[in-house]
Amino acid sequence: MRRSSLSWVPLLLAGCGLLPPEGTSASRTVTSFDGLPVRYEARGAGSPALVFVHGWACNRTHWQAQMDAFQEDHRVVAVDLGGHGESGKDRARWSVDGLSRDLTAVLEELDLHDVLLVGHSMGGPVSLLAAARSPERVIGVIGADTLHDAERVLSAEQLSPYITALEADFEGACKTTVQSAFFAQREVDSRLLRRIEADMLAAGPDVVIGLMRSFIELDARKLLADCPVPVRCINSAAPNVTKVEINRKYAPGFEVVLIDDVSHFLMLEKPVEFNQRLRRLIADW
Repeated sequence: MRRSSLSWVPLLLAGCGLLPPEGTSASRTVTSFDGLPVRYEARGAGSPALVFVHGWACNRTHWQAQMDAFQEDHRVVAVDLGGHGESGKDRARWSVDGLSRDLTAVLEELDLHDVLLVGHSMGGPVSLLAAARSPERVIGVIGADTLHDAERVLSAEQLSPYITALEADFEGACKTTVQSAFFAQREVDSRLLRRIEADMLAAGPDVVIGLMRSFIELDARKLLADCPVPVRCINSAAPNVTKVEINRKYAPGFEVVLIDDVSHFLMLEKPVEFNQRLRRLIADW
């Protein structure tokens, strides 16, 4: 972007406590429902607005390539959900529903309308909850490697070994999770592995484990059925198979676009292809 001689303007606005107008770039903080500070970055102008929502133990920087690519044509926002990135970590109980309220606080702070929520992994359910909470603002949800099977339910028994491992050796379990769960099926740049590990460690055990416990409460069938807007996904072709017909039982218009030869972090692994697929989906709105 060209540097303007008025580059001091966003700083002045921030100092005055005013919201950044469309067309400017600014990182700001909003107070969530329980007083937790939630950090977000807003740039660009144009409709629909794109709000990017990261996954479990991640942060808003995972959407850097998308923020850069879409800011010329859209209002783009990337959020650090509570407990992640630069947002606060002092919350009594961590839950996916609480994170959706963080997201809603940002939508309200910026007074956004005609919003497409783009959510990676856990950000998919977070976005569905936020869409149901703000139907007057949100016009669609686009998931990224998420919502593979609405009828797959995580039980306490299934999650217990992972929680136990995280409690016993948080750093070791984080590294194992990244290497064996997120990137098991293909070779990836070691720098990406280290980055995801570092982000997970930075979130800390209270947030990471607390949210994992809350996954037991999630019912994707209800989330999809209660979502008042169309739902689309851009998912990895493997190893998780996206069960389109099952998902359509709860969200009749559900559609998915698949990307080959990527793991769980497809927007980081193949940002150009991901952006192309995302741009085509956006055109549907």
